[in-house]
Amino acid sequence: MILASPPFWMHPAAAVAALAYGLAAVTGARMGEVNARRLLGLAWAAHALALLGLLAGPARFGFAPAMSVTAWLVVTAYVVERQIFPQLKARWAMGGLGAVAVAMAWLFPGTLLHEQASAWLPLHWALGLSAYGMFGAAVIHAWMMTRTERNIRLGQEADSGLPLLTLEKLTFRFVTAGFMLLTATLVAGALFGETLYGQGRGQWRWDHKTTFALLSWLTFAVLLIGRSQWGWRGRRAVRVLYIGASLLLLSYAGSRFVLEILLGRAG
Repeated sequence: MILASPPFWMHPAAAVAALAYGLAAVTGARMGEVNARRLLGLAWAAHALALLGLLAGPARFGFAPAMSVTAWLVVTAYVVERQIFPQLKARWAMGGLGAVAVAMAWLFPGTLLHEQASAWLPLHWALGLSAYGMFGAAVIHAWMMTRTERNIRLGQEADSGLPLLTLEKLTFRFVTAGFMLLTATLVAGALFGETLYGQGRGQWRWDHKTTFALLSWLTFAVLLIGRSQWGWRGRRAVRVLYIGASLLLLSYAGSRFVLEILLGRAG
């Protein structure tokens, strides 16, 4: 059987996105603020076009497209933040993240979606991937927060461009938003799982994806409670965030990676 090919513009868009992201990461500091911002904007738009190509025609999805969508959402959050905090400095990190994510989705476009799946499944995925994006942005901010704290201890100027307390507030805002989206995703999966994925699938299955998702939800719940009740901050909060993000990464992306790459199955 011959599968329909992706839209003709998908691969050129991915190539432009990867190149623009890479240039923004490597040469952004030397080309001037305006040109670097335009280059990142071009990468962001081309990235969105490449992602759209995955869903046009015979829709495909998998671990690499999920990571690509996550990276695009993180870059989107950065672009919005730059309008509020022009001094924020993370363009090279955004460029590197975007280039790697686009290349992965180009090499591993995923598998064809099941025809019996519900039309509501994309909405369910949108909730889950939005949670990925919010937690991804939280991890980036936590990483910048750790670097800023280290620079302060060494008596150096913070290279993130934002005060430590501002980075901390932004980190937990992203964590809170991600936790709400993850909660909605899990509730939708529990209540409407059979409708979303089609017949032959139970409403609740204790597979690796569900187990890791629940463990990540519990970890983030502990983090938010610890922040609210016991004032968790600094390294302790960052460590718990990293643990929760790692568990969440293993839930969908990790399980799909094992199925698609290690086992060579569509899942």
